[in-house]
Amino acid sequence: MPAYKKISPTTGRTSWFTSFYYTDWTGKKRQKKKEGFETRKAALEYERGFLERQAATPDMTFSALCDLYLADYKATRRKTSYEKRKYELNAYILPFFADTPVNAITPATVRKWQAETKKRKNKRDEGKPLSPAMLKTIHIALSAVLNFAVKYYKLPTNPARIAGSMGSTKTPTMSFWTLSQFKAFQRTLPEGDLYAVAFSLLFYTGIRKGELLALTPADFDLKAGFLSISKTYQRIKRQDVIQPPKTEKGVRKIALPPFIVEMMKDCFRRLNNPARNQRVFDSITMTSLLRALNKGAEAAGLPHIRVHDLRHSHASLLIEQGFSPLVIKERLGHESIETTLNTYSHLYPTKQSEIAEKLQALYQK
Repeated sequence: MPAYKKISPTTGRTSWFTSFYYTDWTGKKRQKKKEGFETRKAALEYERGFLERQAATPDMTFSALCDLYLADYKATRRKTSYEKRKYELNAYILPFFADTPVNAITPATVRKWQAETKKRKNKRDEGKPLSPAMLKTIHIALSAVLNFAVKYYKLPTNPARIAGSMGSTKTPTMSFWTLSQFKAFQRTLPEGDLYAVAFSLLFYTGIRKGELLALTPADFDLKAGFLSISKTYQRIKRQDVIQPPKTEKGVRKIALPPFIVEMMKDCFRRLNNPARNQRVFDSITMTSLLRALNKGAEAAGLPHIRVHDLRHSHASLLIEQGFSPLVIKERLGHESIETTLNTYSHLYPTKQSEIAEKLQALYQK
């Protein structure tokens, strides 16, 4: 595996390049040349990784396997899903496995990685340990890469599956505000303030924060009293990304109560009737939304909740009013009724006593 030194005749700068032959997927022999490496070692590492990816055998390094996996994942998944999976691999998995041949990874290796990962701190919330849900997510990412190797690159078994999972997907205690608590929070915000409008939409429609921040005037049919949800917003690498909801059921129409209709009419007037395709809340970010929520909660003496918990608050309000899980499923855009029941079944009052009483009444007829 040769590498060659190159000196620029104009700047005198020294760099390295590699030039080698490989056999492509059609069986044809080709030459590959890559320039611009600062060191000989970097040039040789590039050549080794390239040849491993071409050979695509189980003895390739885990790093080379990840490159293949992510290229495949990127072609079939949403950009946000791809960036999330790439982050999980780079932050918590590749530092441990990068140079390890894939077929040298054993269940014992995975168990050692699990033990070390449990001691890690959350890179996005410095100082805090990784949550059980995050540990579970990271393990799923590792297992997915190794399953990819089993399916496409002749790895005999998935050692992550044999080692067993870590963490837990058990949902923590759900937090939400009652209607009276939300009204107390509202009183801390100036009337007509854009944040007040945003929080009212979140509480009274149950939409997700990404769906809120993607909204444009074209999404509102204020004459008919409906809001159409067809997209979601996320900030990725300092760029605004608008994409469809994660599932088909996320595309939906939500009936608006008249007071929300009037609130939106006033909002559009205050914004000088923005263009139909302009984002209504383009001056609000995910971070500023949470900051405003915490500030208002503090001022009202309320327990702190997440922005997403306003969605739970909406569901709780509907359950309290006697609406069925099916109606709530459609309004929230859940993919299945099981999701709604698994999330909110504990909020429904038990009907066992009522059933027993009705059976007794039938028996006595």
